[in-house]
Amino acid sequence: MVRPIKNIVIVGGGTAGWLTAGVIAAKHKARAGTGFTVTLVESPNTPIIGVGEGTWPTLRTTLATIGVSETDFFRECDAAFKQGAKFARWTTGAADDAYYHPLMLPQGFSQVNLAAHWLANPGEQSFCDAVTPQGRICDAGLGPKTITAAPYQGAANYAYHLDAGKFAPFLQRHCCGKLGVRHILADVRGVAMTDDGDIRGVVTEQAGEIQGDLFIDCTGFRALLLGEALGVPFKDCGDVLFCDTALAIQVPHEHENAPIASHTISTAQSAGWIWDIGLPTRRGTGHVYSSRHISDEDAERELRAYIGPAARDLPARKIPIRSGHRETFWKRNCVAVGLAAGFLEPLEASAIVLIELSAKIIASQMPACREVMDVVAARFNATTHYRWGRIIDFLKLHYVLSKRSDTAFWRDNRDPATVPERLADLLRLWRHQPPWLHDEFDRVEEVFPTASYQYVLYGMGFRTEIEPEALADERVLAERAMRENAVQTERLSASLPRHRDLIRKIVEHGLQPV
Repeated sequence: MVRPIKNIVIVGGGTAGWLTAGVIAAKHKARAGTGFTVTLVESPNTPIIGVGEGTWPTLRTTLATIGVSETDFFRECDAAFKQGAKFARWTTGAADDAYYHPLMLPQGFSQVNLAAHWLANPGEQSFCDAVTPQGRICDAGLGPKTITAAPYQGAANYAYHLDAGKFAPFLQRHCCGKLGVRHILADVRGVAMTDDGDIRGVVTEQAGEIQGDLFIDCTGFRALLLGEALGVPFKDCGDVLFCDTALAIQVPHEHENAPIASHTISTAQSAGWIWDIGLPTRRGTGHVYSSRHISDEDAERELRAYIGPAARDLPARKIPIRSGHRETFWKRNCVAVGLAAGFLEPLEASAIVLIELSAKIIASQMPACREVMDVVAARFNATTHYRWGRIIDFLKLHYVLSKRSDTAFWRDNRDPATVPERLADLLRLWRHQPPWLHDEFDRVEEVFPTASYQYVLYGMGFRTEIEPEALADERVLAERAMRENAVQTERLSASLPRHRDLIRKIVEHGLQPV
């Protein structure tokens, strides 16, 4: 007897739960009249983590797809634009040590590998400035678009910084009001199983047993369904990524017109790094560090020293980090999304994009019946394992390339025993040829494409041996692309508004719908 999949039950709210609910409900909205339901069960007594504020450009597509107004998003989520990340003191630790990982691809990226040509003749410009305008845009404190641009469109590629504590309720209102998601406030006290090992329902204190066909575990680090009920083990990655603790402090702006950085600022410390994210109403700061290399007290002193006098009397919130992920993400009729699937330090804001990509697969490959669910699950697990592995590689790259040797933390991070084999192989390859489109980055939706590796490698002073003669056939194309980048840089620098001014206009006047 065929068992159709019609009742989707998401356990847990927050960004993971509500983004997943929105993506699935929007994709299957036409099926509402056939009995297809999306139900989100959320405890009225469990606060969300609510610290992660960085996103990837994918969120623009996700919000547009589920029907969210970009204007409403800015008005209700204390949002700002993000055009990349600036890494300070990661390479040498010197005061002038900094580079950008922007969100724009290098000029002419699909036609020519500008990294090779820049390496052959680097000149005085950084790699970022030679191939994209975005670093200069960020330096000038400019936004990525004008108020006349259409929603979700910009002159420069962009993502967002947002207040996670406001984002989840905003999504909740949209999902329930526009997409028909059922919201049940109830505490889960147990998990009911079928005889063959599937989850039959979650047993709640206030609403009894809530049954479903597919369960999505968004219960955070606890992983109530996949981890506890189905017994899927956690794979620890602390031997590769050492940071296991974060201290967060929210810092008010000095005045209401204080500039807002349109990029994440990541500043390396003695045993970790500090994030600095600008929102319209405040700065979100935090110190991510390895407790094996520094005490909580010394880590807090470093964070408060970074903030300066404004940190006086501001409380610090301690957040444990367990770097790693579940050994399997989809088992039987349960799939984990968000912290229930795993977490890595927030160095490149990978948490929310993993939620989006997971929700997109679940929605687009929604199994028609239980009989084919295991096939879909196997495909989901293969793709998700690949993504987690590549993110671990990319985060470790930042540490491996550092030339800092002032503390044990930086020295230990370069120990070859802590470097994933695939990353070590690629670094050997890149000594002789720069990253390019076919360096095993073979998935349609890479979280970090080849360009991201180029920005970090050459921002941190990595050298690739180049034979200039081998570039002769592309020289004219490369020179043209770099000239076009220079022209675009000057044009955008002259035409884009200041970041805070742009946000203020969006909030006051709104972006014009197309």
